[in-house]
Amino acid sequence: MSQITFTLNPIGDEVFNIKKISVRTLADVPAVTPFQDSSMGPFRSYNMSLLTFEDEDGNIGEGPVTAGYIHILQNCIFPQLLHSGGLRYEILYPRLYWAIRNEGFRGPASSLLGQVDLALHDLACRRKGVSIQQYLHGVRNHARAYGSGGGTNYSLAQLEKEMSHFLDLGFSCVKMKVGMHFGKNIREDIERVRFVRKLIGKDIRLAVDANQIWTVMEAMAFMRGVEDQDIAWLEEPVHSAALSEIAQLSALSPVGLSFGESEKSAKVFPELKKAGVAHLQPAPTHLASVREWMDVRDLAEKSGLAFSSGGYSHYAAALVSTASDGAMVEFLYPLMDGLREYFAEHPFVENGSFVLPDVSGIPIRIDWDRLQRKNKIVGRKTWTVNEVGNYTPMVTS
Repeated sequence: MSQITFTLNPIGDEVFNIKKISVRTLADVPAVTPFQDSSMGPFRSYNMSLLTFEDEDGNIGEGPVTAGYIHILQNCIFPQLLHSGGLRYEILYPRLYWAIRNEGFRGPASSLLGQVDLALHDLACRRKGVSIQQYLHGVRNHARAYGSGGGTNYSLAQLEKEMSHFLDLGFSCVKMKVGMHFGKNIREDIERVRFVRKLIGKDIRLAVDANQIWTVMEAMAFMRGVEDQDIAWLEEPVHSAALSEIAQLSALSPVGLSFGESEKSAKVFPELKKAGVAHLQPAPTHLASVREWMDVRDLAEKSGLAFSSGGYSHYAAALVSTASDGAMVEFLYPLMDGLREYFAEHPFVENGSFVLPDVSGIPIRIDWDRLQRKNKIVGRKTWTVNEVGNYTPMVTS
């Protein structure tokens, strides 16, 4: 018998009789500013795919999905979901979980399962007429946010324009990218950090993100150069899988390290804590379930660690609203802002926080009618019970 247990409150008692599944890919939206980090980009546009579930009563649940791995959904997850009507989710979810075993629990299959789980949460909430934050026992309709951008490809004028916009939005914390030219221009990174600090003043928190590009020695060289700049946190300075290097740097760095957005399993986060990471950053659409994200949230709060979530900012906002008031949503403005074109309703930024609209489920409604009229739906695939063969898992007892 497996020693893994699944705690699925409050969704465990739900029953999902799914009759139709669709994945729709939406047309690209341009980046506000073409955006590059230490090793990727420039990203000139961005897009999103949506997963939609429809149950036997016509209830809908939706959420973002990584459509590039649709074969995993089609071969591992959808057969289980379409042929498991009548099962409580506390029974169904473990079957979905073990169905991705051979695809690995630390890769895209885990994220896909979490995206399915998020859309099922949306369905459960919509049919109950409650918001997802209420369903998860949250009491706020907002979540603090920080402005994220500052691409390594930005000119100083572009940096100034973006930081001024963040201040206008009321953010008390901003983040910029470092690690220019694949981490080989630390001197210029330091100069740009000093430039931004001068722009925003001493009262705004300033974080920096190296996207894993440096060695321990390089990260320390950078930190020595900005030690008087009051850095809020240093994000992913070394490889996210190098736990020994993370521990070494945590012991040396005068600034707290943050890690977690690259992780696909909540089981890694206790190890990050042991390595001395001061700020946990799980992305809701990366982990295998909403419950896993909540486990990391609870670990951070119990351990007195900082906590934030990014990914699709507008989707993360409702979940972050269930965390402590100090938790934050990363708003990657250059890429995420354009996604508003898809939405009829969505969380909006006011005084440095995402404010959640009063709707059931996830506080986002896709403007499907407008997207259809404007020919913005560029890919579509549908599955029904009759079209997907049954898959019977091995059941242990």
